[in-house]
Amino acid sequence: MAKYAVIVVDMLNDFITGPISTERARTIVEPNRILLEAARDKGYPVIYANDCHTKDIDHEFVIWGPHAVEGTEGAEVVKELTPQDGDYIVPKKRYSAFYETSMTMLLKELEVDTVIITGWQADCCCRHTAADAFFRGYDIVIPKEATDTDSEEAYQYALGYFEKFYGAKVCSVNDVLAMF
Repeated sequence: MAKYAVIVVDMLNDFITGPISTERARTIVEPNRILLEAARDKGYPVIYANDCHTKDIDHEFVIWGPHAVEGTEGAEVVKELTPQDGDYIVPKKRYSAFYETSMTMLLKELEVDTVIITGWQADCCCRHTAADAFFRGYDIVIPKEATDTDSEEAYQYALGYFEKFYGAKVCSVNDVLAMF
């Protein structure tokens, strides 16, 4: 039987409700809320992988400009998805939730074998997180309604990429709930 963990990528104020948000980003909040509630009810770990950049010096700012600066409201998880007691938070400085973070050790200690990756920028941060999960031997599930990116074209490409290169199961949130 699979041991799941949900990795919630960058569901932060700056991306979802703040100055660089889009309507597409806001549409994934409720499906994430439903999924996280179900995961917690079943005892599966919920892990927030949050951008947490250092003011003025972070290398990502060269590409994206300042965002999710540690200690600011913009770097906080949106209120609808506020971490609960028992959830985990893994701050990240780059796209992947694994790159120079405690994610690998946390998943090993939780004895997880399957990660359910949700969140914003399916074609960037979710994709790089999925790559590193695949490289470490994790099975990957991508719930469609709980992920998205800036355009439909980029989103559809990302979904295909997850399936083709990482063998990810791309499915509905309801399908994930049925797996629990």
